[in-house]
Amino acid sequence: MSAANPPQRLYRADLHSHTWDSSDSLANPEEIVAVACRRGLDLLAITDHNVLRTALMLRDRYPELIVAGEEIKTTEGEIIGLFLEREIPRGLTPEETIARIRDQGGLVTVPHPLDRLRGSRLQEPALHRVAHLVDAIEVVNARVTFAADNRRAAAFAEQHGLALTAGSDAHAPHEVGAAYVLLDEPPAHEPAALLEQLHRARTGGGLSWPTVHFHSIAARWRKRLGLAP
Repeated sequence: MSAANPPQRLYRADLHSHTWDSSDSLANPEEIVAVACRRGLDLLAITDHNVLRTALMLRDRYPELIVAGEEIKTTEGEIIGLFLEREIPRGLTPEETIARIRDQGGLVTVPHPLDRLRGSRLQEPALHRVAHLVDAIEVVNARVTFAADNRRAAAFAEQHGLALTAGSDAHAPHEVGAAYVLLDEPPAHEPAALLEQLHRARTGGGLSWPTVHFHSIAARWRKRLGLAP
């Protein structure tokens, strides 16, 4: 390739991560941001379980890097809302959860949809039922144990004409950036514009070591025993 035609710059967005606001994470929010910067991420979505406050705090502090989101436990499994301003309660139906994300102008994504070992995944009957209401499917989740489950998610996204997302699902700082989408222009900070970019996106990264799940187990028990906030 000639010097007159340098390779196109691609931008990396990790659209699924957690801080110590999640029940199964001890990750210091500032450490999450520091790792994201060191690894050259251009966008990072903070998506704590059923909590929005730290995502909003980080977005306000680092508006060029952070998107505020929430991984919400519905009656049939988890759904992520991006670009949220108000916390959405757990325990609603998938349809009601999606409606509340839409009310805020947010994007609706489904994390780890076909991970056979993930009890928190959106159950397949619900996934098929709400596919027409969803913006994007997470087709690379770095915490999936079997790569084939990510491939099945990608096939589902293609079948339904849905945009692609990918994320580290980081619960500890060293996981940040393990999986990401590759965008052909600087990531948008407006829902419709980012969705358009995700329809053109490619994915990058891969799977974390399965041992990362021990971090979550340890975090959950430390919190239950009162050894961590």
